[in-house]
Amino acid sequence: MAAKDVGSPSAGESPDLITLGRRIRHARTSSGLTLEALGERVGSAPSLLSLVENGRREPRLSLLRSIADALGVAVPDLLADEPPSRRAELEIALERAQRGPLFGALGLPSVKPSQKLPMPVLEQLVGLHTELSRREEEAIATPEEARRANTELRHERQERDNYFPQIEALGEDLTRRAGYAGAGALTHRTVARMAEQLGLTILHVDDLPRSARSVTDLKNGRIYLPPASIPGGHGLRSLALQAIAHRVLGHERPRSYAEFLRQRVEITYFAASCLIPQSVAVEFLQRRKREKDLAVEDLRDAFGVTHEAAAMRLTNLATVHLGIPLHFLRVGDDGALFRGYANDGLPLPQDVTGAIEGQLVCRWWAGREAFTRRDRATESYQYTDTPAGTFWDSVQTGTGADGRQFSITVGVPYAHAKWFRGRDTHVRHASTCPDPACCQRPPADLAERWNGVAWPSARMHQQVLAALPRGAFPGVDDTDVFAFLQRHAPTEAL
Repeated sequence: MAAKDVGSPSAGESPDLITLGRRIRHARTSSGLTLEALGERVGSAPSLLSLVENGRREPRLSLLRSIADALGVAVPDLLADEPPSRRAELEIALERAQRGPLFGALGLPSVKPSQKLPMPVLEQLVGLHTELSRREEEAIATPEEARRANTELRHERQERDNYFPQIEALGEDLTRRAGYAGAGALTHRTVARMAEQLGLTILHVDDLPRSARSVTDLKNGRIYLPPASIPGGHGLRSLALQAIAHRVLGHERPRSYAEFLRQRVEITYFAASCLIPQSVAVEFLQRRKREKDLAVEDLRDAFGVTHEAAAMRLTNLATVHLGIPLHFLRVGDDGALFRGYANDGLPLPQDVTGAIEGQLVCRWWAGREAFTRRDRATESYQYTDTPAGTFWDSVQTGTGADGRQFSITVGVPYAHAKWFRGRDTHVRHASTCPDPACCQRPPADLAERWNGVAWPSARMHQQVLAALPRGAFPGVDDTDVFAFLQRHAPTEAL
């Protein structure tokens, strides 16, 4: 290892130079040696050793071995990740905070975390830096930041055809090792075995914190989920798999809202790759394509998942394995787009920032037209002529937990409709959106009669005013979660 000057160490750097330096200092002072005395034993200048102890110079391996021999410790002990004491832990935290860009932007002088600095002062300084960092992270998590991050994720998924091969491989491997037979729905017992392989136990409780969908107790190896009496069970399997995914994918606490959103995308994808394993699903879809009988409802029923989960899973596999570009929409009964994906050229409505969430879709699109149907028990089909071409859509409506209706749309360009059931529909509409004359502007006679004399009280879309969550896990109330874990922790662990 060549000697080199070091600024603020990056996450995952090996070795952690600040911790290494503090462990060397702790071992030196415990041996009663000064820098000069240690320098004489190892043949190095005290100034160089001071740089090493302050985490500003990486020692050569030969020097590190000499230091270990002189102090009577093993090299791995010096390279351990844990600070040697509480004081050293605080000194490391202060040193890192003062080397970061947030502190640098303040233009304030640094405080040297020397042995002369009283512990209460050290505790207070580290606490102030921690709170300053937390407030900075909270400040950047504005609605605009969240929408920007969500838009970037959507574009990234579009560029990769919404396909994550590494996660596919992990999901396939874990389900097979847990005993999945390669046909039908993934059982709750198989999901439980997947958790057990990771040293985790799934427990169902009726007092989960309102702000959490699940809680994982890493200390005691437990995943807490809602009661098992929820109808259907797909939701519980998915929640358990998402909790497992954080461990399998090596997630750490999100450092930004963008990272939080990315983790949500990844754990949702992992759960889908387990509930509808790639190898079995692709064989199923390829067979149906050859028969020109592709249908979301068949994929849903074959694997025992929700219609929305099956539709989203189709976006993962159809382009890469079937050569079919497609789009997916979840639309509320008020016409607002809740979630969307398209790699087939469908012009999704978007605001000036490129965000699509909360935007109104054209009232002639299949996702809104479906609400006008009397019979909603089965999928409906429609062709729609747009400025970007003609698209065929399959739509299923449903009702959310809040009682609000929504529709799930999966569609393809006209040329690919031939592979799907429902391609022979005669329902066809034309849309010229974003032209306001298409459906945004009221008919002239109605506008003349009612303009200026109508005053509706608008229903506020939830996402407009929803406060972006705080803390390391957005949306979660730490107090509720910690109190919950305390209630359920094993007696011997308390």
